[in-house]
Amino acid sequence: MIRQRHILLLSSLCSLCLCGESFAKITYDDNVLPLLKEKCVGCHNQDKKRGGVVLNNFTKVMEGGSSGVIIKPGDPDNSPLFQSMAHKREPFMPPSSPVLPDATVATVRQWIADGALENSGSKAIAAGPKVNVGLPGVVRGKPAGAPPMPAKALSLEPIARTARADAVTALACSPWAPLAAVGGQKEVLLYNTDTLELIGVLPFPEGEARVLKFSRNGGLLLAGGGHSGKSGKVVLWSVTTGERIIEVGDENDSVLAADVSPDQTQVALGGPSKVVRVYGTKDGKLIYEIRKHTEWITALEYSPDGVLLTSGDRVGGLFVWEAFTGREYFSLRGHTAAITEVSWRSDGNVCASASEDGSVHLWEMENGNSIKSWAAHGGGAESVRYARDGRIVTAGRDRLVKLWDGAGNAQRSFEARPDVALCAAFTHDDARVIAGDWTGQIPVWTAADGKAVGQLTPNPPTLAERLDGAQKELAAKQAVRDQAAAVAAASVAASQKAAMDLAAAQKVAADAAANVKATADAAANAKAASDKATAAATTGQADVRAKTVLGQALAEASAKVKDASDKAKGDAALTIAANRVRELSAQMNAEQAQAQKTATDLTVVAQNATTALTQAQQTAANAVAAAAAAPKQVEALTVVAKAAAAKAAADQATTATAGLAFTQAAAIVEKWKTALAGKAPAQASK
Repeated sequence: MIRQRHILLLSSLCSLCLCGESFAKITYDDNVLPLLKEKCVGCHNQDKKRGGVVLNNFTKVMEGGSSGVIIKPGDPDNSPLFQSMAHKREPFMPPSSPVLPDATVATVRQWIADGALENSGSKAIAAGPKVNVGLPGVVRGKPAGAPPMPAKALSLEPIARTARADAVTALACSPWAPLAAVGGQKEVLLYNTDTLELIGVLPFPEGEARVLKFSRNGGLLLAGGGHSGKSGKVVLWSVTTGERIIEVGDENDSVLAADVSPDQTQVALGGPSKVVRVYGTKDGKLIYEIRKHTEWITALEYSPDGVLLTSGDRVGGLFVWEAFTGREYFSLRGHTAAITEVSWRSDGNVCASASEDGSVHLWEMENGNSIKSWAAHGGGAESVRYARDGRIVTAGRDRLVKLWDGAGNAQRSFEARPDVALCAAFTHDDARVIAGDWTGQIPVWTAADGKAVGQLTPNPPTLAERLDGAQKELAAKQAVRDQAAAVAAASVAASQKAAMDLAAAQKVAADAAANVKATADAAANAKAASDKATAAATTGQADVRAKTVLGQALAEASAKVKDASDKAKGDAALTIAANRVRELSAQMNAEQAQAQKTATDLTVVAQNATTALTQAQQTAANAVAAAAAAPKQVEALTVVAKAAAAKAAADQATTATAGLAFTQAAAIVEKWKTALAGKAPAQASK
């Protein structure tokens, strides 16, 4: 394993040192042949062809030996020559000898990886397809299993970041998955059409991607393009892995139109060369050419069953070909200006075409006649796409994207674009329409009502910009969270105080209700005591009056008896009577004095009882009033407490939401930090 890493490192150094524009290329003549002569040519030359392999002649090397080819340009790890030299497969080279030096093996590896150049003037041989993507047949309808989506995190670092977005000329949606592809400079962007988030960036170093197509089963993504006036190529990626698996074409100008056949055995391409070229996906070799067109090829698409291929050009030429032979099937005449796009209905019976003459034509495939045509866009129709349910979406120079039923009747126009609407497509479920315009905007609408749901961008931010934006968003989320927490804390404190006030009021109400009976009982007892004291005082006063009258009578009687005794001196009996009467009068006076004192005391007690009764009655009245007022206070404080509790709960929920948003923002910041630190793939978040 260490040696393999060493070889890979040396191979990378060879690439850096020898393959740049200012350095010599690694070639067979200059770099590889000298190494082969030293160790291998002795057994592999025109005279001694061990295994049928000749290594001292470039042509013979590329032909291979009795077991087949030994060089697969662009793919050293699957090239038998390199495998044998690296002792990764038998027979080992040289036989019965130690493995060749790492530098030698690395040079051969890099030579093959760079396209197996013969000499400094040679052009790299295109690598053949890495896998055979051809299907045993065409499967109509949705394939079995989960719709193809990227199964691993792809890089989100854009290849090209510009000051402003370029015009969106290439747009495609997967037929079965929430996936859209947007073409750009040296890259193809992948978006999730449900979340509208970027989920991958596929490098397209060939130049600008001018056409994008998904295979009919959604498993492959095709991009065609290049550098105008210089070069053109078509590339196919695996949607699930993001791996580039096929490259075909070697145009001298950018590819403008391309498609992959439904059985994935063919790739058709065209452009300024005016020639339709059809390649096989199995070996990447040209199958046939169509030279009928007199102008640039601007539109290509296979029929859903893969039997036919439609092509259009810059002067309105529109043809249908037999896909497997290239023989002309129909010449469709009706447009008077450039064909901008063609699209087949899902049943394969009708093909739609859009043109710079502003019209859209529907062509039946029984006789090749136009069964419907209408003026779709003033100034020119730039795009036409069928939905799976037969509806049609178009885009045009009138800045509009329009939705039509299958018969060409207008259903709606979406919001006008700032400039020319260049392309439009339905998402996998036909529920949304995505469009691209000259200003670089990519709006997304719901097809049912035409409402805007968001935007995609052909010019996404770099990872550094994403990190900066995420950090600013995190700071904003933190401020919101902290403010929400402060508000919630105040609300909770206010709620707690309101609850305490309510509890106190409820206790007061309960105490007041209990106090009504207690004070009423006390008032009743006070009244009984007052009544008793008053009665006693009244009785005492009556006793005083009686004793007063009796005392007065005894005093008068004593005076009369004394007077009689004084007159009858010597009358002992009368004297005794006078003394007795005098004693009785004195006794009565004493009793009257005592009764007066008792009556006075009882009167004071009665007065005090009356005062106590008045106080008890007032206390009872106050208790009744308090008991009547307490429920109203409880009711008012209950409203306050409920409102305070509701506000506290709402503020706490707001705080929780703000806290979750902060946590998510923090996770995004960490994700972009990690991605930026190692340029590692990072999956976009919701």
